[in-house]
Amino acid sequence: MSQKPINLLNLSTLVAVAILVGTELVGASWAAGWALGGLFQLDPMISHAIEAVFALLGLIGLYFFMKTAIRNEPIRGR
Repeated sequence: MSQKPINLLNLSTLVAVAILVGTELVGASWAAGWALGGLFQLDPMISHAIEAVFALLGLIGLYFFMKTAIRNEPIRGR
């Protein structure tokens, strides 16, 4: 079975989108955890745990975003 060639334009678009959206999504979710920890004056360990949970939620969001992006902009030809 012969695979279709890689479309470099789609690949570069997906890499750029992953970097841009990943930075925004993970950074914003991490900052939200930091802000909540500071707002409620939580213990630093609890604050770091909230930051980690929010960052994980951002990574999960990025995963589903990229899954949809790859479905709509396939790396290999249709």
